[in-house]
Amino acid sequence: MDFKAGTIGSVYKNYFRPEHDALYFKDRTYSYADLDDNVRAFANYLKDKGIAKGDKVILDAGNCPEFLFLYLAIARNAAVVVPVNPMLTNPELTYIAGDSDAKWMIIQDGVMAKHGYTAESLEKTLGVKALVLGEEMIKEAAVALRDDFDLVEDVNEISTFLYTSGTTGQPKAAMLSHHNLVVNAWQDAVMLQMYEEDVFMCVLPMFHVFAFTTSILIPLFKGTATVIVETFSPKTVIGELLERKVNIFLGVPAMYMVLIEAGKNNIKFPDLRIAVSGGSALPVEIYKQTKAVVGLPVIEGYGLTEASPACCFNPTYGKHKAGSIGVHIPEITVRVGGENDEELPAGEVGELLIRGENVMHGYYKRPEETAEALRNGWLHTGDLASKDEDGYFYIVDRKKDIVVVAGLNVYPREVEEALYQHPAVKDAAVVGEADALRGEILVAYVVLKEDAPETDGKALLAWLKERLAAYKIPRRIEFKDELPRNSSGKVLKRELKGEEE
Repeated sequence: MDFKAGTIGSVYKNYFRPEHDALYFKDRTYSYADLDDNVRAFANYLKDKGIAKGDKVILDAGNCPEFLFLYLAIARNAAVVVPVNPMLTNPELTYIAGDSDAKWMIIQDGVMAKHGYTAESLEKTLGVKALVLGEEMIKEAAVALRDDFDLVEDVNEISTFLYTSGTTGQPKAAMLSHHNLVVNAWQDAVMLQMYEEDVFMCVLPMFHVFAFTTSILIPLFKGTATVIVETFSPKTVIGELLERKVNIFLGVPAMYMVLIEAGKNNIKFPDLRIAVSGGSALPVEIYKQTKAVVGLPVIEGYGLTEASPACCFNPTYGKHKAGSIGVHIPEITVRVGGENDEELPAGEVGELLIRGENVMHGYYKRPEETAEALRNGWLHTGDLASKDEDGYFYIVDRKKDIVVVAGLNVYPREVEEALYQHPAVKDAAVVGEADALRGEILVAYVVLKEDAPETDGKALLAWLKERLAAYKIPRRIEFKDELPRNSSGKVLKRELKGEEE
């Protein structure tokens, strides 16, 4: 590979143009010089607070420039960033803090207020030292700017823990190095065929690896600009696309419905050159409508947290195939594997296997699951796929029992376990159901105890909302007399899904 990855904290130094615009956020513009000053200032601020090499630092914040500054600053201190979804509840955060051995937590003041946390309560329940991202921190960091430093000695050091669901139902931390993430940014930039004056939009949640690599690291690596959008609002997104003359938009399938509706109302996006869909399978109908109404083909791709994440894209200017995840990105190997990981011929279905420098180092404190996922030198994705004669891959089904809701992975067992905690629930099964906007939604099938007090769906949903993030909450709860099971007692989830067809 004719490429040497730097560290996450200095990724923007690859093609550094100090006066060029780096970030747009609301009415603020940051040049690359401003970005560099902020990253170095926050790095010194965190160092002064006591964050040291190897410390695990939970980062709990919404989309904003400070999320980026802090992420890169933590990385410059050779600490490990643990980004989390701001919607996570206290029990979910407690699990991650304990599992990751986190010493620190940086939490945005707005997130803290929304959940009713205080720094003291978080320190007590999570066992971490909490720092609050707000005006006071920003002012303190501004005066901490000193000489440049980067404590990372080897780009193969772990920079990030990203939590992903697994076969046990408990989230586990995929360990990604500086090299994993930066090399994937380079691979994606080559695949997308970017120009130095391109403008990206980051409306995907920045804690998620899809957003961070493709909407943040790629433009930083190439020295281009990014429009950061706080939350997905159709009016805001359309306004920013037009005002900032955005060239590259990356989103989950549901977001493209907004562009389609805008196109139907004669709103044009003349500057938009590339539109990429990821997070979940792109419905062929959305692909067709975007191409017909917006006049732009959506580039469907494929990735997973364990691969930093991107692995495949339909070519930017080559042939697009609706329903396909495209061809593999540069400098990785992708195959459809058989029972012994042997490569299967075109047209046959097997497990999608990945090999490359973007592949994780393993799962934190889970040697057996690491060995299983990375056996024989291949990352086993758990997805069933096929390949055609042109080398285009197609996802057939997921081997793993994960439901993808608006691009976010949900493991049904986690929801089932929360349901089982309710005193009225005897049995429960959670499955995914296809949804035109979200890709999939969760549906819970529940059997109540015979002597339980009267309980309805609203009561169960309220119970779950106290214990799980909003995207993990089922859209519907169905009550059953019993759940279908096989002779070994396993719930027949396919049969439950069939009852809904």
